[in-house]
Amino acid sequence: MDSISDRIRYLRDKAGYTQTYLAKRLGISRSAVNSWEMSLSSPSVSNIIEMTSLFNVSADYLLSTSDRLTVDITELDSEEREVVIRLVNCLKANHAEKR
Repeated sequence: MDSISDRIRYLRDKAGYTQTYLAKRLGISRSAVNSWEMSLSSPSVSNIIEMTSLFNVSADYLLSTSDRLTVDITELDSEEREVVIRLVNCLKANHAEKR
């Protein structure tokens, strides 16, 4: 994924949202979302901020300045957080071994 249009489409599809649903959530027209996804226009700063919250991604990720994804685990207790951290570290180690 190289552009914001690709990332918006990817995140919208991944969330199971239609263009119409995303547009309603953002208070804009479906054609505006379609224009973003076709790289005909770009979302406003306020729409970008709303999408970062809606899709639980950073602005850097949405704007294609970083491929780093984040996961909000603040609602988990300390044991659950530790399990998530161990799982991520295990997956990283497994991925590094495959290289």
